[in-house]
Amino acid sequence: MEMLVDFPGGLKVDAHFSEFCVSTDQPVRDGGENSAPSPFMMFLASLATCAGYYVLAFCRQHNLSTEGIRLVQSMESDQATGKLVKVSIEIQVPPTFPEKYHDALVRSADQCKVKKTVEHPPVFEVNTRVVS
Repeated sequence: MEMLVDFPGGLKVDAHFSEFCVSTDQPVRDGGENSAPSPFMMFLASLATCAGYYVLAFCRQHNLSTEGIRLVQSMESDQATGKLVKVSIEIQVPPTFPEKYHDALVRSADQCKVKKTVEHPPVFEVNTRVVS
């Protein structure tokens, strides 16, 4: 799979893949227009939505309603470096959600492919190539 990244103006950076375009920008305080999430916020959103997908899949597989279920993701950063040091995801369920499935929801969210990739990162390679 390939993604094509281009620069539509200002501090905007777009990624094109399959039939999709994901747009990013920077906050106004960083010189952007805040017209789209920053790439880092997209990364954080990919963690939360991936966990959400696995919760949704579990509920569908067990014919459980997702009404009233939501995930709340919180992040902690190192004050000195600004680096992300902890991501927590809380799965909030309504009182009617069967308690016997609470741990299974956590195990399902834990299967998130994005989280697993962060836990066992790939090798990154960046290079340049002259094209005409």
